[in-house]
Amino acid sequence: MGLNSLFDEYYEKSFIQGGTTCCPGCGGPLLWRIILEILGSKTIIYGDGPCAMCAVRNIKLPNFNLHFSFIADTATGVVAALAAKGREDITVVSSGGDGATADISLGKVSAAAERNENMIQICVDNEAYMNTGIQKSGLTPYGAWTTTTPLGKEAPKKDVPMIIAQHNVPYVTTASVAYPKDLQAKIRKAKGTEGFKYIHVVIPCPTGWRFNPAKSVEVVRLGVQAWAWPLYEIEEGFLRLTLKPRQRPVEDYLKAQNRFRHLTDEQIQYIQGEVDRKRERLLEFDGKRIIL
Repeated sequence: MGLNSLFDEYYEKSFIQGGTTCCPGCGGPLLWRIILEILGSKTIIYGDGPCAMCAVRNIKLPNFNLHFSFIADTATGVVAALAAKGREDITVVSSGGDGATADISLGKVSAAAERNENMIQICVDNEAYMNTGIQKSGLTPYGAWTTTTPLGKEAPKKDVPMIIAQHNVPYVTTASVAYPKDLQAKIRKAKGTEGFKYIHVVIPCPTGWRFNPAKSVEVVRLGVQAWAWPLYEIEEGFLRLTLKPRQRPVEDYLKAQNRFRHLTDEQIQYIQGEVDRKRERLLEFDGKRIIL
């Protein structure tokens, strides 16, 4: 069998078509390929309009692509319709970017979590409003350059996973496309859990983060290894670190991206201190109940 035939066979069986309008190196297509391999054909997807969600348009399953401000509540309607028909065999996925999830529709995500809607809510986080001009969002990290924070963002990244966990939902987790087996295991667990599940995935954006697209997976892997993006899950109120890498200096992660090239040594030391503080707290609560 020739190489072209192998590719044809692969894409025929895949739930996502080859080729998207995403930028080279974007983590969106890789994320959805991993997700759909686990969720399977009985899946309905609602996604908003960020650039990383362009991959949704290539998905060969029922999907809806509306506006940022309809995150979670539109999917809630789909969940209600399926329940009315007695369909318990279909997984409903609601997905939004960082701006939609953490800013524009945070109240709607919170409301769906409060009601414990039976759906998977995914945050596809590339840490800025990339599709409208690289403006900062609530999930842009401290110090990062964007077109609206040319000297670096002064506020910290909003901790949405912990905010959602306080709703006492069955399952909350962080993930990375640099660790696909960890991501797959978490998608599988979310699929098998009744109620509201929240999955927060940081994905690389070479355009907005300003690095070579060939380094995409390497850069987000550095984020995990530096504990700038720790991998954990909160199941029924108990926190568990799913990866405890030997810590690399956060400077390695920051200097891999030109969006941080303006930072002073003092600012890098401050970020390292904040990362260390969070790491120590996570290690302290690893295996313990954190939601009362």
